[in-house]
Amino acid sequence: MAEARKDLGARLRDIRKSAGLTGQAVADATGQHVTRISRVENGGQTPTERNIRDWCAACGAEDQIPELVATARSVESAYVEWARQSRAGLRRLGDLHTVATYRKTSVFRIHEPVVMPGIFQTETYIRHMLAFWYEFLDSPDDADATVAMKAERTAAAMTPGKRILVVLGEQALRTRRGTPSDQADQLAHLLSLMRLPFVSVGIIPADARRRAVGTTGFWIFDENAVALETPTAAIKVTRPKEIALYAAMFERLQRESVYGHEARQLVAKTLASM
Repeated sequence: MAEARKDLGARLRDIRKSAGLTGQAVADATGQHVTRISRVENGGQTPTERNIRDWCAACGAEDQIPELVATARSVESAYVEWARQSRAGLRRLGDLHTVATYRKTSVFRIHEPVVMPGIFQTETYIRHMLAFWYEFLDSPDDADATVAMKAERTAAAMTPGKRILVVLGEQALRTRRGTPSDQADQLAHLLSLMRLPFVSVGIIPADARRRAVGTTGFWIFDENAVALETPTAAIKVTRPKEIALYAAMFERLQRESVYGHEARQLVAKTLASM
């Protein structure tokens, strides 16, 4: 978060200098004290959206307002630690993975190299995943409530009016959660979802010659935001230029995937080995 504030401040400082203005000149033009201008530029304080708009207007850089506003919005909420959020259980984890977000999203672009996407998971698969996180995060067990929330979220996403575009690594098929029978049920469920007309599933074969370096899973919600997760935190990306880069990465991953009959054969082959 501190680094993000510093980066934002540095960009505003560059805009000011490019306009040939002093800190005092920007302070006078925006109705702020010059010491606040200094704090913003040095990453000590996050500017408000009004500050950014006034700053860019004073510097003749109105074209940079949308990107800078998106950056400012993400500074305080881009990185959310699981340990802090999980104190009340896992049902409310993830700023973007909410029923409300899933309802308003029209196109999901999802890359998962080693696990099934949440909206594809069977209840048994979900419970095996949750068991690890409850222990790892030392979180109170709210599994029934979390499973119910995930079912509601899946129902909000998996509707014909939406578009679900998914790229899986072959390892996602082979990474077993629970018993072989549990995994077989999960793969059979995946095959049924792949037949839905509004769902597109590409699979990157394990032995494919790779060009894209897509080692991290991520979800793109329309053109509005990207969500990704580390073992300790949720990360939300809202800057338009960054979202565009994730979209470009997704397109490259799609080009390395197999689809249709070939993808279903990979799933069936894995299923047969269970």
